[in-house]
Amino acid sequence: MQLPPARADDRRGGPYPWGVNATPSSDRFLRALRRERVDRTPVWFMRQAGRYLPEYREVRGDKDILATCREPEIAVEITLQPLRRMDLDAAVLFSDIMVPLAAIGIEIAIGSGVGPVVADPIRSAADVSRLRPIEPEADVPHVLEAIRLLRRELQVPLIGFAGGPFTLASYLVEGAPSRNHDRTKALMHDDPGTWDRLVGALGDIVLGHLQAQVEAGAQAVQVFDSWAGALDPEDYERFVLPATARIFEGLAPLGVPAIHFGVGTGELLGLMRRAGGDALGIDWRTPLDAAWERIGHDRAIQGNLDPAICLASWEALRRKALGVLERAGGWPGHVFNLGHGVLPGTPVANLQRLVDLVHETTETESR
Repeated sequence: MQLPPARADDRRGGPYPWGVNATPSSDRFLRALRRERVDRTPVWFMRQAGRYLPEYREVRGDKDILATCREPEIAVEITLQPLRRMDLDAAVLFSDIMVPLAAIGIEIAIGSGVGPVVADPIRSAADVSRLRPIEPEADVPHVLEAIRLLRRELQVPLIGFAGGPFTLASYLVEGAPSRNHDRTKALMHDDPGTWDRLVGALGDIVLGHLQAQVEAGAQAVQVFDSWAGALDPEDYERFVLPATARIFEGLAPLGVPAIHFGVGTGELLGLMRRAGGDALGIDWRTPLDAAWERIGHDRAIQGNLDPAICLASWEALRRKALGVLERAGGWPGHVFNLGHGVLPGTPVANLQRLVDLVHETTETESR
């Protein structure tokens, strides 16, 4: 695929496609995840490489997201696009949580505005046997090549990621995005043995996928168990925590910081802490200071501005962002982020000003 030339409004410039004219190499993001003192609060955004950027839409065009992820040079280009626009403290690999499942033979289509659709959902013990172990060098070589290419270009840390067990299981069982996760919850309770096999197999796939990303060069990882907040604490502890804990236990020897993220998980934060992660990602529904009290200040925290506020006026956005920083209280271990991914209609200028605001507001504090 022929890439278009660099856009004139890219703030950071640099030779195209991968020359990022970045500030000096910074580890403040990694230091914050380790709860070390930093010169200013680090910032990155979930889905910072995405549809809100016109250059993203131009490069991707009508190509399916899974097909796009299979082209390392395109994945690298998309990963770097937001760093040309903003002084972000980390890059997140352009990929998708369904990539490893598609790579092992699960038929998945991700339609625009629809989300993942699984052609043959998994709803029985026999269906679970279709999930084979992942062999990263054979199954996802494009992911590993993109990471290797990015490490040659980036001057900020690179984040790898994968989906969490419940989130992946819910897509596989429901066959598509679900508001209520009713089939998933029914399987949990009616056939707990099959459920345990399912999340156990998914946990092994996630762990293998993340380990390979770290070995290829990812300097931090995030587990997106985005829909785990659909569960009550009892069900999370019984049906999700064990498989999730095995993932984080398996990552620990690699020595890279790991972030554990979910949406609507205010009542699950204590259990998520038990499951693992050097940092907990918090959505906007739980005040940051209250969330930190629940997980303890011996863990880092990430978040938690409402993504929808980024579509509002600058004054409204500024006020809410400063509120997040105030709730962080200057404690070491805060990574500023949104409470979920950047929304497609977000003005680029709002995010640019937001990054500058966080840096300027926190760099004079005694940290």
